[in-house]
Amino acid sequence: MKLTKMANQIATFFASQRGDQPAAIAAHLNENWAPKMRADFLAQDDEADQHPLLVQAKPLIRS
Repeated sequence: MKLTKMANQIATFFASQRGDQPAAIAAHLNENWAPKMRADFLAQDDEADQHPLLVQAKPLIRS
């Protein structure tokens, strides 16, 4: 899905950064994605195609 691809690209970027990477991913999505985008992304149950840091960030993402 397109949202997963976009979120994986964001996670890949933050993987190279220092600090709390899952929190940074969640903050980026919370600040830059519309509530509907976040809700649609969080509704996806299949985490097999998601970056491991993205999976860790999911509980921090607002819906």
